[in-house]
Amino acid sequence: MGRRAEPRRASAHDGELGAAVARAQQGDEAAFAVAYRLVQPGLLGYLRGLVGEAAETVAAEAWQEIARDLGQFRGDGAAFRGWATAVAWHRAPAAPRRPEAGRRAAAPEPDGPESAGRALELIAGLPRDQSEAVLLRVVVGLDGPAAARVLGQRPEAVRASAHRGLRRLAARLDERGNGEDRSGTRDKRRR
Repeated sequence: MGRRAEPRRASAHDGELGAAVARAQQGDEAAFAVAYRLVQPGLLGYLRGLVGEAAETVAAEAWQEIARDLGQFRGDGAAFRGWATAVAWHRAPAAPRRPEAGRRAAAPEPDGPESAGRALELIAGLPRDQSEAVLLRVVVGLDGPAAARVLGQRPEAVRASAHRGLRRLAARLDERGNGEDRSGTRDKRRR
């Protein structure tokens, strides 16, 4: 018996994104700006976890390629998010991919919530396969098959990596909640 296909993970803005992409393909620059506004935050979060401080440079290069090749894209809003992420992922190998990259970039943006920076820091501390899977599934919002296409892996492998990564993150958060103060040091009374 075959497994049921994983339901497509939809973003609340996929309809708006799909419509904006279709208009941008017709030459509507304002529609391209809408597509950028809807995709860029997740894409940048993914790249920060992947390449750290080089994220904005990689994202800018990816958007240049996306704009250049937009006429060749076929699909809806969710497919566009996956395609844009794949373009960025293919640009990222030229950028440094060091374990400390995500930790350096984890400082929150001046206008962003502190918790987002902390979340990226925790994700960056995962093994690479788990980190990439969690970033693609949770930060970018791709479904298993789309994340698998970005990484060149089977959907089952990406789902397993994401699951292990999320389990590891939950354990780390549980450890922090059970005996660590805000500075990250253990409460000696709990030993």
